[in-house]
Amino acid sequence: MARNKGAKGQESRARLLAAAAEQFAGLGFYETKISSIVAQAGLTQPSFYLYFESKEAVFEELVGHFRSRLRELVASSRLESGLQPGEVNARVLGVLETLFRFFTEDPHLTRIGLFQAPQAGSIKAELAALIRDNLLEEQRSGYFRSTLDMDVVAQCFIGTLERLTFAYLSEGAGNPEQLAAQVVELFMRGMLPEK
Repeated sequence: MARNKGAKGQESRARLLAAAAEQFAGLGFYETKISSIVAQAGLTQPSFYLYFESKEAVFEELVGHFRSRLRELVASSRLESGLQPGEVNARVLGVLETLFRFFTEDPHLTRIGLFQAPQAGSIKAELAALIRDNLLEEQRSGYFRSTLDMDVVAQCFIGTLERLTFAYLSEGAGNPEQLAAQVVELFMRGMLPEK
């Protein structure tokens, strides 16, 4: 039933999506009302139904957008073979900065997709599998020790991304670059003092 009516229709639809994301993130799915979404978007309730069949439909679209964008970011983040040893840390840093920036670009969408949606667990499981696949290929390229279980490493990355996003980024207490640097320091260099 989704309808587009030129530039004005696209703008109205975008306003509805942005308002819905903010409402869902702040109130949760069950407490969010279509009347609140349209009021925040500055539109009417009938206009909502021009673009979405239901509250569930707009919520699913938001979750689907989050999931597909995250999938694209991780799929494009695999380190190509042939990097010099010094380049690996910098590339991993760049990948983590990109992920953390994505989570901060739309904090409402991140809260929905990473924490609130019933599919949040499967989104994180899919993300872990994609990261594991990247890590296995990078391990075969010699970037990481062959003794590491990359499934465990991927799960550690997911836990780290999720917790730091919740504890720092969603509260505005950190920035993507600082957090990425700390994660690279921990994962790539460890916690033992340098000798």
